Amino acid sequence: MAFSQDYLEFILEQLEDFGEIIHKKMFGGVGFYKEGTMFGGIMKGTLHLKVSDETRPEFEAAGMTAFMASYYEVPIDIIEDRTQLAAWAEKAYQVALTTKKVKKKKRK
Repeated sequence: MAFSQDYLEFILEQLEDFGEIIHKKMFGGVGFYKEGTMFGGIMKGTLHLKVSDETRPEFEAAGMTAFMASYYEVPIDIIEDRTQLAAWAEKAYQVALTTKKVKKKKRK
């Protein structure tokens, strides 16, 4: 399912407390980037954030499912609370940064 422009605008508004992000259309969805690092996106019409082994349990405890192994759906109560959404986005961003560093080390 593609994303709706209204949903995209709502999510971007909710993420304003997280700071400047860039969004790019990709594969029928939208990727969200902070300082060049993708930390989440709208996939199958729903907001998903990047997870790690440490952060995944928080999503699973809320009954959320994976889009891919490393991106999980965000609970609606988190999406509706800008402060909490910014905190979850920050965790996802930190996971993305860590993943990026690990990939760079493996390439060397």
